Amino acid sequence: MVRIDVTGTGGVRLAAWEFADPPKTGEVERAPGVLLLHGLMGRASHWASSARWLAERYRAVALDQRGHGRSDKPAEGPYTREVYVEDAEAALVQLGLAPAVLIGHAMGALTAWQLAARRPDLVRGLIICDMRASALGAASQREWENWFKAWPVPFATLADVRKWFGEDDPWVERPHPSRGEFYAEVMAESPDGWRPVFDPEQMLRSRETWVHDAHWEELAQVQCPALVVRGLDGELGRAEAQEMVRVLPKGEYAEVADAGHLVHYDQPEAWRAAVEPFLNRVLAE
Repeated sequence: MVRIDVTGTGGVRLAAWEFADPPKTGEVERAPGVLLLHGLMGRASHWASSARWLAERYRAVALDQRGHGRSDKPAEGPYTREVYVEDAEAALVQLGLAPAVLIGHAMGALTAWQLAARRPDLVRGLIICDMRASALGAASQREWENWFKAWPVPFATLADVRKWFGEDDPWVERPHPSRGEFYAEVMAESPDGWRPVFDPEQMLRSRETWVHDAHWEELAQVQCPALVVRGLDGELGRAEAQEMVRVLPKGEYAEVADAGHLVHYDQPEAWRAAVEPFLNRVLAE
C-alpha cells in the first residue's frame, strides 16, 4: 500500500492510499480508476479488503478524507459538504483517476453522488453503500452528541474497544462483532489509553451539514450508472433504497444478507459478489 499526498481545498493535506504500485510520471494509465470514500469516522484502511481485489484489475485508491485517518484535521475546518466534495474532486484530478468509478460508504456515498452530479465528466460509475437520501433531522444529531458522550474514553486496551463497540454499546440495538474491529482501526494509543484518531466535535460539525437536508435532487442529477447497495440490517431501508434507484436515471439495486450498516466490512465476500458484476460492466464500457 502506497501513500500519495493530495492537496484539498484550502491547502488541506489529504492522504490517499493506492493498493498497487502507482503509475510513473508520464506513463499511460494501466487500468480504469476507482476512488473509495469511507464514511464518517472511517478511514481509508476500512476499504483494504475491497481495494485488494479491485487492484487486480483496476487502479484502486482509497482516500482519508479531511478530519479522518492520516489526513489533516484543521481545528477551524471547514467541514462542510462543499469542501468534502471539492476534496474528492481534487483527489480524482491530482491522482489522474478520472473518469473513475466512485465507491462510497455512508457519508462517503453522499460525497460521491454529489460529485457525480456536479462533475459528470469525472465520474463514469457510482456505488452507493448504505446511505439515505432523506433528511435525518435534529433529533438524529442530538442522539449522536449523546452517543459520543457515552464513549468510555480512554479505552484501556484495544480489546476493550472491540468489546464495547462490538458487544456493549448501549446505543446500538444489535452490535455486530465486526463493528468492534471497525472502531479498533480508528483508535490510536495515547499516554492514558486508546482514543479516536478523529475529533468527535469535528465529526459532529461534518454531520451537521447534511442531516437536516434531503438529497434527492442531487441524486436525480447523477447521469452515470449507479448501484445502490444496502445491508439487510443496515440504516438504509429497502423502500427508500428502491426509491433512490427509481430517482437515479440509471439506477440499480443490490442488498447483502447478514450485514448491518458496515456492509463491506461485515460481509466482504457477499459485498464483492454484489458489486463486482456492476463494476466490471461499467469499467468495460
